[in-house]
Amino acid sequence: MAAKLKKGDKVVVLSGKDKGKEGTIASVDPKAGKAIVDGINISIRHTKQSQNSQGGRVPQAMPIQLSNLAMVDPKDGGPTRVGFKMDGDKKVRYAKKSGEVIDA
Repeated sequence: MAAKLKKGDKVVVLSGKDKGKEGTIASVDPKAGKAIVDGINISIRHTKQSQNSQGGRVPQAMPIQLSNLAMVDPKDGGPTRVGFKMDGDKKVRYAKKSGEVIDA
């Protein structure tokens, strides 16, 4: 199945501790069905000091399930589902709420 959410998309969290927050997708793992969103699902990682890094308590964004994310509608800014349609001979993603084409 084609990935409906991609790196660089602006998304809103639908459920969990960060419900309602918005962020940009940093990376997607389609096999696991998860994505890492900047500033969302932050966890504290304790790292040991080394020659290259300081060490200590480092905040790190953890993966979040794709089903808990929704694309931000380009027209009204609310959450929307993503669909596919043919635009001439090219397959494009569009926001189902407003019908706006996401990537042309």
